[in-house]
Amino acid sequence: MPALFHFWSSPVSQRLRLALSYKGVDFDDRPLRYDDDATFFELGVARTVPVLQLDDGRVLTDADGALWDIDSLFPDTPTLVDGRIDEGAWQALLQWRAGADAVLRRLYAPVLPAFADIGEDEQILQSYKQEVMHRFGMSVEELANDRYAGYSQLEQMTRLKELARHLANSRFYLDEPSIADAVLAADLYPLQLLDGVSLPLDLMYYFTRVEQTFNCALNEGLIAQA
Repeated sequence: MPALFHFWSSPVSQRLRLALSYKGVDFDDRPLRYDDDATFFELGVARTVPVLQLDDGRVLTDADGALWDIDSLFPDTPTLVDGRIDEGAWQALLQWRAGADAVLRRLYAPVLPAFADIGEDEQILQSYKQEVMHRFGMSVEELANDRYAGYSQLEQMTRLKELARHLANSRFYLDEPSIADAVLAADLYPLQLLDGVSLPLDLMYYFTRVEQTFNCALNEGLIAQA
């Protein structure tokens, strides 16, 4: 049985959970503590998530590569790439996502303690807060206070409202479910945890649609289920 090692607080990890669930792959879901170093040592990989361990022993750490290859990795299951998304559209989506990465990381920082791998243990939480201060030069609390400016910047640079309208009209990014939806749903879902920030209603409906279609709850791993 393949195994997926991940942090609940990692949107990139949730992309693969969505894809595997949609395809009906029977996999060992292995959420890790945020301070777990031993598992990565045992797997022989750097401390990065997600890690997808296949039945043949291969260990994959490139989440985007695994998504693009998901149909060949797990044949005879519903497709998420073949006939659903071409390489040009996939690369364009990844480029769009890369352009928003810095802003998204700042917005994620104050909400990730809502996930069990960080927020359930006080020692891990304090270590995470120190990591955030080192990375951003701002505390978790300061980043939380800056959320409105950050979200406004994200809206402008990603044309988020237009994206939400497109998703309402087409139901999915490219009319049919694809790996693009695994990326969008996993990466945008945590933004609704920002206190006082209201995502477009069409985007909220989209999250529900993806959850139902992919048979995977986006709020799994939250300490208080949203």
